[in-house]
Amino acid sequence: MPTVAVTDATFPNLEIESEIFRSAGADLVAGACKSVEALIALVREADAVLTQFAPINAEVIQVMNRARVIVRYGIGVDNVDFDAARARGIPVCNVPDYCIDEVADHTLAFILATTRQVLPNCLHIRDGNWGLAGPLESLRTLSDLTVGLVGFGRIGRAAASRLAPFKCRRLVADPAVPAEHIRALGCAPVSFETLLAESDVVTLHCPSTPQTRGLLNAAAIATLKPGAIVVNLARGDLIETSALIAALQSGQVSAAAIDVCDPEPIPLDSPLRSLPNVISASHIASASVKAVRRLRETAAQIAVRALRGEALPNVVNGVMPRS
Repeated sequence: MPTVAVTDATFPNLEIESEIFRSAGADLVAGACKSVEALIALVREADAVLTQFAPINAEVIQVMNRARVIVRYGIGVDNVDFDAARARGIPVCNVPDYCIDEVADHTLAFILATTRQVLPNCLHIRDGNWGLAGPLESLRTLSDLTVGLVGFGRIGRAAASRLAPFKCRRLVADPAVPAEHIRALGCAPVSFETLLAESDVVTLHCPSTPQTRGLLNAAAIATLKPGAIVVNLARGDLIETSALIAALQSGQVSAAAIDVCDPEPIPLDSPLRSLPNVISASHIASASVKAVRRLRETAAQIAVRALRGEALPNVVNGVMPRS
């Protein structure tokens, strides 16, 4: 009987996956792997591997004697070593379309919460006060602002569409998307440098790659409009955390709303947990009952297709499955 290894998952149980694998004549083995040693022991003889956040690096992939696929529970695949998997002939797949609405909704919620000072005023009242929690200038009207979207994939486009009724100017920086496609959604294609210089709100929607890690570093943040707002629901390592904290403390960045951070969890002593101009969430923007079920079912079904030698969807490292 073929075996599917689930390296780690934040779900309450794996009943959805178990049922799918059982129907396909496969066995599920699960771990809560946080070390390379635990991963190696789990995946060595697995015929397929499902992973959420565990580090599937070259050392782990090297011991995969039978794996026909590595499937990431999610859109980003930065915890999997593409090159090592490609060298071993193992396809890497993701689930790119399971939470588009959820993350786009969360993006809009974060933008509105920061521009309308929702959290500071809520906390102001909880502390027994009344009236504005800060200066009147901190309350901004979205139709008067420029929002810059870095990345224009599925989620970036969905976020841009949600912003359209608010009548804000929308800039997009994404060299992989033709300018006419950006203009077709009523947005203006610009360089990353122009976006930083002209945006009142910068929201990140690009993957974590060698080219994008540290994209918002100290030098880039210094070119932002003074008092700009930073929103990140993509990957924590797109932002140099120490530079963001310094900018929040100095006022160069007036507010930040982050669902992701580098590192995660946010350290208990990090100012990102206590600064009054920060809204933080624990990597939950993708969550809904519908989205999580779709994620789990799709990931499991991809694994089953690999076990059967069928064509695989969403291969991100260019390796075709073995028959």
